[in-house]
Amino acid sequence: MTQPKETLEMINWKERAEWFQQCIERNYYNAETGIMNQWYPRAYNVEGENFYYWWQAHVIDILVDGYERSGDPAYSLRIKELTQSLQVYNGGTFLHNYYDDMEWTALALLRAHRVSGDEAYLSAVLDLWADIKTAWNDKLGGGMAWKKDQLDYKNTPANAPAAILAARLYELCHKQEDLEWALRIYEWNQMNLVDPATGFVWDGMNRLGDGQIDFDWEFTYCQGVFLGAGLELYKNTGDARYLEDANRTAEACIERLCNKDTLMLPDEGIDDTGLFKGILIRYFVQICRESPEAARIHEVIMANANRLWEVGLDKQLGLCSPSWEVKPELPVQLSVQLSGLMLLEGAAALMEA
Repeated sequence: MTQPKETLEMINWKERAEWFQQCIERNYYNAETGIMNQWYPRAYNVEGENFYYWWQAHVIDILVDGYERSGDPAYSLRIKELTQSLQVYNGGTFLHNYYDDMEWTALALLRAHRVSGDEAYLSAVLDLWADIKTAWNDKLGGGMAWKKDQLDYKNTPANAPAAILAARLYELCHKQEDLEWALRIYEWNQMNLVDPATGFVWDGMNRLGDGQIDFDWEFTYCQGVFLGAGLELYKNTGDARYLEDANRTAEACIERLCNKDTLMLPDEGIDDTGLFKGILIRYFVQICRESPEAARIHEVIMANANRLWEVGLDKQLGLCSPSWEVKPELPVQLSVQLSGLMLLEGAAALMEA
């Protein structure tokens, strides 16, 4: 595999994104399971280790990114293979105990449907959506539960992606019920887990059964999915207040979580949190496409992308770390690589726009 050539005249972010796509494929793909390993090197994958189902949904998402960027039919084949393998690996179903995991799978498959026209993807999305809607209950005044065996714990990770999904289904299928779901979920999330003074988004409430909000959990992820939900409602209703909400949350995120001098996003660690920054970047890119007020968001994306490329990648192994400012140390998790790739794909998308 050859590394992208650097030129002073032009930075080819498409080439960089493609290079890192190939690195992840080489380092993590498991031909026996048809999905991605959770660790590199492979020896660190331990039998019986917790299976992070939702990471594989983001693998599908980054493959869709690659397909949209390149038009290469090899990506379409990989999407199909990984989707089928994930269903098998998950026990012959896409359904799961965690509602947010199912939401991410549905969002990825809906994107796969939109780029391919394959009705099997849409059918799977609709099956997932039917099950996801059972998350809504009256505990804590409504909202979507995080998982099926803890219905009284409500959080942004289970609510904002569900609002995004409902709005996108409305856009595709024109069912008023889906738009009503999107509005209801968004309003509950905003009323309960968004700081009215700043627009900053909290993670969840009642995790310990005490009715309390986890004010000390300040994650990039929550900002990304909530502003993403606002963007979808703006696109589907034309109501400018949803775009205002999205811009406000984005600004609060930058003020609170970015380094004030460098605009670098924080190191949020490994496991699930390794994916958080990449998800924020995905929705930052989308707001840049929708909002004329997004120049600062664009600056944040490119500051992080340039820093990752300049100092944060092991370009021999094709790996990054949870910090986009230091080279990785082995072993390295898939979640962290997916975030790095979402950043490079995001930079490529912005430079093309």
